[in-house]
Amino acid sequence: MSLYTWEELKNFVDRCTRCDLCRTRNRPVMGRGDIKSKIMLIAEAPGRMEDQQGIPFVGRSGGILDELLESAGLNRDGIYITNINKCHPPGNRDPERAEQEACMPYLKYETALIRPKIMVCLGRIAAQQIIRPDFKITREHGLWTERKGFYLMGVYHPSALLRDPEKIDSAKEDFRRIREKLDTFL
Repeated sequence: MSLYTWEELKNFVDRCTRCDLCRTRNRPVMGRGDIKSKIMLIAEAPGRMEDQQGIPFVGRSGGILDELLESAGLNRDGIYITNINKCHPPGNRDPERAEQEACMPYLKYETALIRPKIMVCLGRIAAQQIIRPDFKITREHGLWTERKGFYLMGVYHPSALLRDPEKIDSAKEDFRRIREKLDTFL
């Protein structure tokens, strides 16, 4: 099986009808950033603003993400950010398991094209899909798991930090650990 090019993958995502989310979306949201990055950040699904603009992590959650990245000496230019789901679930609900499964081939192709060393799951849903189904974000955030040559970590989703700002310092510490791991590959 040969890999698709970025253009082919984007075409598939733009025309996707694999689940019912295609009926309510404005724009599918492909990942964005450095396609040669050693770090891939993965969240569960685009939010309302992302759906309108077609760009991952804009708005207030994007501002928190930028703050976390900056605290570790990183920025969006040096990483790749994507979602499991490429379409916004109505009412900003969590994506259903079948919706996640429908989009997983796209995430797998993104991963194969980028070949990151570090995959950071932003939030519980992404961590449960990528790391382990019973992953507990409050207990396991910031801990590394190694699998098939990838280093995986779950961290708090930036929108969760908007609701509970007392966790920001802990999240910044997690991002410092991510930076430390990245430095081992440079």
